[in-house]
Amino acid sequence: MQDFDLHAPHGANKQKRIVGRGQGSGRGTTAGRGNKGQQSRSGGKTYLGFEGGQMPLYRRLARRGFSNYPFKTVYEVINLCDIEKHFEDGATVDIDSLKLAGLVKGRKPLIKVLGNGELTKKINCKITALSASAKEKIVKAGGSVEVSAESPESGSPEA
Repeated sequence: MQDFDLHAPHGANKQKRIVGRGQGSGRGTTAGRGNKGQQSRSGGKTYLGFEGGQMPLYRRLARRGFSNYPFKTVYEVINLCDIEKHFEDGATVDIDSLKLAGLVKGRKPLIKVLGNGELTKKINCKITALSASAKEKIVKAGGSVEVSAESPESGSPEA
């Protein structure tokens, strides 16, 4: 085989089927949709789970039990390595300062600080929640930790 004799294998490139261009084209009149019925109409599609008008399975089955999903507590997670990068020595880390640094979004997020990374700066932390390893590293670096009054039970945050 020469390098100028390259071509795609047979059947790799198919021509687009053009429909509705008259009887002589072989795809005129019904344009391959068959005769009459829902599928022959434009927009004639059904929704997922449709069973031809029969009561769908997802509506026939009873809903049982309780799901805590709508009431779950969602935390914005911040690691110590992020705090190390974005804050100076002696800075106060709270919701407002984290928003200014671009580390959290939302109106009133619940924030949890995790102990991933090292901390060499002395910081004052006023956060909703933090892990034991994060608290240990902050205190070890000479900083202080204050868990703010906004508890997770005070309502679901807007995530």
